[in-house]
Amino acid sequence: MGKLFFFYSSSCCLLFFLLLCFELGSAGNVTYDARSLIVDGQRKLLISASIHYPRSVPAMWPGLVQTAKEGGVDVIETYVFWNGHEIAPSVYNFEGRFDLVKFVKTVQQAGMYCILRIGPFVAAEWNYGGVPVWLHYIPGTVFRTDNENFKFYMQRFMTYIVDLMKKEKLFASQGGPIILSQVENEYGYYEQGYGEGGKRYAQWAAKMAVAQNTGVPWIMCQQYDAPDPVIDTCNGFYCDTFKPTAPHRPKIWTENWPGWFQLFGAPNPHRPAEDVAFAVARFFQKGGTVNNYYMYHGGTNFGRTAGGPFITTSYDYEAPIDEYGLPNLPKWGHLKELHRAIKLCENLLLTSNPVNISLGHSQEADVYADASGGCAAFLANTDDKNDVTVTFRNASYHLPAWSVSILPDCKTEVYNSAKVHRPDMQPHCAP
Repeated sequence: MGKLFFFYSSSCCLLFFLLLCFELGSAGNVTYDARSLIVDGQRKLLISASIHYPRSVPAMWPGLVQTAKEGGVDVIETYVFWNGHEIAPSVYNFEGRFDLVKFVKTVQQAGMYCILRIGPFVAAEWNYGGVPVWLHYIPGTVFRTDNENFKFYMQRFMTYIVDLMKKEKLFASQGGPIILSQVENEYGYYEQGYGEGGKRYAQWAAKMAVAQNTGVPWIMCQQYDAPDPVIDTCNGFYCDTFKPTAPHRPKIWTENWPGWFQLFGAPNPHRPAEDVAFAVARFFQKGGTVNNYYMYHGGTNFGRTAGGPFITTSYDYEAPIDEYGLPNLPKWGHLKELHRAIKLCENLLLTSNPVNISLGHSQEADVYADASGGCAAFLANTDDKNDVTVTFRNASYHLPAWSVSILPDCKTEVYNSAKVHRPDMQPHCAP
């Protein structure tokens, strides 16, 4: 994109290019119902990729975003790192790797959406979970509960970030790329330990976020008592069986772990591309609307940013894009093919109700069909040991163990999650 910008010299071509960039990176009105997010009146199935801006350098950002886009990704997701930005009370840093506005605008210029997980507690294997250490030394402060000190500083930072995004017109409601924002992070795991204070804090956090008036929906991951209009979402290796706690909310997977973080002295984590693809195919087979890979590019824990015991400097995560910004093959290519297959079914998935058909003891089909004769099917074999051949609509299909086949016309298998093919072409890599 940058090369094209400098190539065109006439004012009319330059104006056209800038308008094109703005158009591609703009979202508009964002709402939702039980089936999906609705962007500018259109239902969307979205593939999202976590790329944390401070875990790479700004010169890498355009290439990382472009490689994700070429992998079939629609959305770039990131946390916002409180302790990287508010280095002392009311002293803010948005330089270099922490230039959040530049990162979001890089996403916008690529014609992609953005999910901004503000937190501001983020965990993320990041030092102190993103909370500034100076807050620990303010007397009477208790983190992540109904504590006035913590709530005051949390709300102040949240408001600062939201106001910064509004100033730069980056929310979808302003024509920007940000279609979702998140408050808190996986608090449902810990809320009970805080007792009634935890319950009050979770409700306060949700209401405080909604009151920011961003014009886009808010999410809370792993939050089983998220109040309306906040959407509760799923984190995990598999989220096909997840159901939001309210029937009018869409099924969103905020963290699909394609690998894991590395610990000193521990074996290298490994999740096969076949298993990641199986999980994603099952998620969309069972009514999912947004799948976010955490991570799609893990990057590097620079300086002393690594959090938790024995977490390495590398945050590679065995992600589809490796620590250095290169496609991790065959994972990147196998998921690219999956995304293409899912998009072939998008309209039917979003506009019709599935019919479930048993094909055997551990085999099933979900069929999406409309009145005009359009038809798409997902054939699944959830037996993790045995390949099978199934009969579907008078035709035979070979399903390897633990796999999903996608048939965009209910006839032709265009993809199977267990059949990995080496891509013929390499993706673009920015210099």
